[in-house]
Amino acid sequence: MFDYYIKAQTKCRCNLLSFQLFIHTRIIFSVKVARGSRTIRFTSMASLLDNTRELKTFVVDEGHGVKGLSELKIKSLPELFIQPIEKRLDMSKVVPYESIPVIDMSNSDDPKVGEAICDAAEKWGFFQIINHGVPLSIIDDVKDATYKFFMLPPEEKKKYLFKNSPTKNVRLVTSFIPEVDTVLEWKDYLSCFYVSDDEVNSFWPSVCRDQVLEYLKNSESLIKRLLEALIKRLDIPKLDDKNKAILMGSMRINLNYYPVCPNPELTVGVGGHSDVSTLTVLLQDETGGLYVRKLDSENWVHVPPIKGSLTINIGDALQIMSNGLYKSIEHHVVANGNKNRISVPIFVNPRPSDVIGPLAQVINRGEKALYKQVLYSDYVKHFYRKSHNGKDTIDFAKV
Repeated sequence: MFDYYIKAQTKCRCNLLSFQLFIHTRIIFSVKVARGSRTIRFTSMASLLDNTRELKTFVVDEGHGVKGLSELKIKSLPELFIQPIEKRLDMSKVVPYESIPVIDMSNSDDPKVGEAICDAAEKWGFFQIINHGVPLSIIDDVKDATYKFFMLPPEEKKKYLFKNSPTKNVRLVTSFIPEVDTVLEWKDYLSCFYVSDDEVNSFWPSVCRDQVLEYLKNSESLIKRLLEALIKRLDIPKLDDKNKAILMGSMRINLNYYPVCPNPELTVGVGGHSDVSTLTVLLQDETGGLYVRKLDSENWVHVPPIKGSLTINIGDALQIMSNGLYKSIEHHVVANGNKNRISVPIFVNPRPSDVIGPLAQVINRGEKALYKQVLYSDYVKHFYRKSHNGKDTIDFAKV
């Protein structure tokens, strides 16, 4: 247990890992950590931050996350978060004069819109859409709900840690996979796998569940329109029940929180990776920080937020099912030294029980299969067995 004392003229109590905080202009710092019969005492913030084991307990296991660490007003980044140079974004490789396509969806029945979607999926794997039909009020509501969840006190948020959550489908996490990550990413997120409205009402956090579910449901029509456009280039005339099940049979929505970081150049918000989804529909706030690797290049392109827009990216599952026609692209999120940032991705996936591989209609065109048939749940498990590492997950499915 931690006993945390900062004596002050103005007293403010916060539950920080069973810490007691007292804030004052003159700070006296004392931390005791009990380990069985042994007690470790930290007499400065620096001594605590240098103790990786206890710091990870504070951040990962007690619901404080990197948000709680950021709110301690630390002046330098603890070693636990300092990424190897090769894992950080090399800003010298960011191309300032290029951007991913922006597609106006206001007339999505126009064949030219469908062609633009397919072209972007082939050449970039990423594109932004405007006039997409999801009401801006619902977008604003889900952003507000994301902030409200992360503003909850740690004792409330920790109810959704994996060890405490009432369902395996709702989980609060810091970094990517803290059980595996030797160096943590500068990010907290709440992950919600949609099963049914009843489960949402029973288990999702009440402070945000209505807004998140409303946003998810209002995005379904858009997702169908995007998939209908994409499958036409795969010689599939329409999104029927069979291909709908394998393309969008399950959905997961994350609420991501990236707090202010004291040394953003030393860490990552999210390390370079591609998604395992069919599609990802990303809602960004106005802060920015998403970078996309150009196809067959070492260069990166920033994806600046456009008010009211959504960002779409192709996931590994669709790259596999399209036999490589559509590309899942490595992307990366940087930390920010000045502003907190949120984002809300919807991951549109096959069902865990689905076997995915190049679709029959694609192979019937005479193409050689580049990928084998794999159980989707096995593919996802492979992704979550290791830290983010670029595009290497796709190798699991290659012939």
